[in-house]
Amino acid sequence: MTEIHDDEADDPQHPEEHIAPVPRISVQAFCETEQTLKAVTAAGEDRRLAKAHLTAKSGGLAAAIEVYETMPTPNVIVIESDGTRDILEGLDDLAGVCDPGTRVVVIGNPNDTAPYRELVRRGVNDYVVGPVETIDVVRSICSLFSASEAIITGRIIAVVGAKGGVGASTVAHNVAWTIARDLALDSVVIDLDLAFGTAGLDYNQDPAQGIANAVLSPDRPDTALMERLLAKCSEHLSLLAAPATLDRVYDFGAEAFDAIFDTLRMTTPCIVLDVPHQWSAWTKRALVNADDIVIVAEPDLANLRNTKNMLSVLKTARPNDRPPLYCINQIGMPKRAEIDVKSFAKTMEVQPLAVIPFDSKLFSTAANNGQMIAEVSKSHRTTELFQTMANRLAGRGEVRKPKRSLLGPLLKKLKARTGRGSAPHRKAS
Repeated sequence: MTEIHDDEADDPQHPEEHIAPVPRISVQAFCETEQTLKAVTAAGEDRRLAKAHLTAKSGGLAAAIEVYETMPTPNVIVIESDGTRDILEGLDDLAGVCDPGTRVVVIGNPNDTAPYRELVRRGVNDYVVGPVETIDVVRSICSLFSASEAIITGRIIAVVGAKGGVGASTVAHNVAWTIARDLALDSVVIDLDLAFGTAGLDYNQDPAQGIANAVLSPDRPDTALMERLLAKCSEHLSLLAAPATLDRVYDFGAEAFDAIFDTLRMTTPCIVLDVPHQWSAWTKRALVNADDIVIVAEPDLANLRNTKNMLSVLKTARPNDRPPLYCINQIGMPKRAEIDVKSFAKTMEVQPLAVIPFDSKLFSTAANNGQMIAEVSKSHRTTELFQTMANRLAGRGEVRKPKRSLLGPLLKKLKARTGRGSAPHRKAS
């Protein structure tokens, strides 16, 4: 039994777009309506604007011009137009008090008649027609930097188990390997289980350095350091391995890994986090700040409870993101009483991203040989499942294979026979 469900993929509230976080910036918004004021204030709580210092107040263009006559302007100004005054005239007045380099976002009104090219000529970086929702504000501010800084803003996918031993690491490593191989997308796997991580074993790697060297470094990790610490697994896949030693205790603060993730985002299109099954300040932060989350669960009561709790907490912490995803692993284990997929999904109130069948021989062979599932059996249905998951999580959508015709094998045989029967005879000399 192998399934992929796309319920959330078509949800207009949670589109398949990737919105990269902003650097440390200051944003000031001047709103005309209460709805916009609430949307901008809520945007300031979004994970992608976590590094931004955002303030919102009422007054629109007039208030902004008055404020900046006596104080410097921030990195970004958000202005709402109520359509009652000439917006071009107002922007000309604003330009007279703006510092060079300030970026301007205008939330327009349907009554505005100014052509977009005239707004651009006056220095407007983005124009959004109101009324706006929180995600519109987040998207507009973030796009100013992801589009203009000429840097890669990598997508982070966090994979975590609802319970220990459910195969979350195996899922994370196979999905990352598939993204790198099948999509030719430069990817990095970060094994965050510093004491017991298995990514090095799964990829048949034994690097001398890895994630511990980065997180314990006294200096802020830069691109050069990260390049030295990465182990090359394939043409497009690198590994930041865990030491998997017990010579020290790995206790970290909530923001311990932020600089590592930020540095890798600048150079790597896809980053897969193999998050250990624990609930601490830094693991919760890693999950909340990821672009996509996959919770891996087995079909039993403890996994059911834990998955439900994790989905609830993470969805609440990320109101403007696609909801966290979950997959059910090791379905159909012999002699084990299981909660059926339908009942599991009913409790979650959403279908699983995938249902992965139990296959002891396949997975144990891969683990003991340091191989991925596709390397052991490229035609296995689980290999196809990881390919589809990789496409979904990399933002490429589901790849649907064309349906096989029932007449296909018969037509193939007929064609072969026709080919043999119609072969030209050599002319006798």
